[in-house]
Amino acid sequence: MSLQTAHNVDALRVDGDRLWQSLMELAKIGATPKGGVCRLTLTDLDKQGRDLVIRWAREAGMTVTIDKIGNGFMRRAGRNNSLPPIVTGSHIDTQPTGGKFDGNYGVLAGLEVVRTLNDRGIETEAPIEVAFWTNEEGSRFVPVMMGSGVFAKAFTLEHAYAARDTEGKSVKEELTRIGYIGEQEPGNHPIGAYFETHIEQGPVLEDNDKTIGVVQGVLGIRWFDCTVTGMEAHAGPTPMALRKDAMQVATHLMQEVVAAALRHAPHGRGTVGMVHVHPNSRNVIPGRVKFSIDLRNSTDALVDQMADEVKAHAAKLGKDTGLDIQIELVSSYPAQGFHADCIDAVARAAQKLGYSNMPAVSGAGHDAVYMAKLAPSGMIFIPCKDGISHNEIEDAKPEHITAGCNVLLHAMLERAGT
Repeated sequence: MSLQTAHNVDALRVDGDRLWQSLMELAKIGATPKGGVCRLTLTDLDKQGRDLVIRWAREAGMTVTIDKIGNGFMRRAGRNNSLPPIVTGSHIDTQPTGGKFDGNYGVLAGLEVVRTLNDRGIETEAPIEVAFWTNEEGSRFVPVMMGSGVFAKAFTLEHAYAARDTEGKSVKEELTRIGYIGEQEPGNHPIGAYFETHIEQGPVLEDNDKTIGVVQGVLGIRWFDCTVTGMEAHAGPTPMALRKDAMQVATHLMQEVVAAALRHAPHGRGTVGMVHVHPNSRNVIPGRVKFSIDLRNSTDALVDQMADEVKAHAAKLGKDTGLDIQIELVSSYPAQGFHADCIDAVARAAQKLGYSNMPAVSGAGHDAVYMAKLAPSGMIFIPCKDGISHNEIEDAKPEHITAGCNVLLHAMLERAGT
């Protein structure tokens, strides 16, 4: 690469207005009265969204491959097409009350990278691809991150095909109906490196007044169900000292969930989000309480330590009160660090472009989690207003949308070569 070419590449910036307009155009498909988007996976609206993105890709000179789980790969050729492509992407399905940016931004930022390279006539050594993954949200079918999970062999294509929604419709039936079962076997598609640009979905960047989050990895997650069993009795005649109140014992343990997270800062997370009280009557002492426990941290060792502390507290509570406390693991997602080379490429791009930045972690799962098991991977975060996502009022500033895409452009160029 000549010095002149290097200078031209360093000066390269995306068209932020074009990217914003593309986001707003896609957001019209499934638009809600409150300004959000409801475009559930494998619905007619999802088909319309996929069709629009593919049309834009073809207009940008890209070729399109669809695999058997409906993942899409939109390819811009390089000088050496025997090299594995440098891939970016995300998803375009949404939550029932979703926003305009979650997932959609990552796909359209990739498309804007390609459009910018086309505008400037810049050829990369390796090909560049933009991917959209099927059913990342998991709001209609489970498991979540289905398309990338099948691609990474985390579960089988047959398992994904058999998943059904609340109306009994299967993934395979709906993929067939909307015309998005391709011929390629999931996973039979090389990836040289993978980047995913995303709104943070949390308040940390905004709280720190930073434009770019250089994502180090994704938090490990453990989900438990806890059941505390006491004895229901009349609220009036039963003295306090003689009660076996499952609710009072459960609330002590719920506080320990939060305390464990606080002890393991800065990335500890502890949440009780679901509670069932039996018999749930105003004048009956609760005899049984079942509640969820969600523990997260940056390493599996830290998550497991938090879980051990909660379990030890539960054992002591049970011994002190005489109530039975059972804690059952219902789901586990390992922590996933990103590749140092990709993390550094994102950090260098942010620094070169003059954007304020900080290391970040992702508390939510993304398709990049599965890609990181297959190829060097990294993520780029931008702030979202008040840290709100999975909500119709989800919002991001146009200048942040542009900044994240510029970082993506330069990180991908570093890996793809010019």
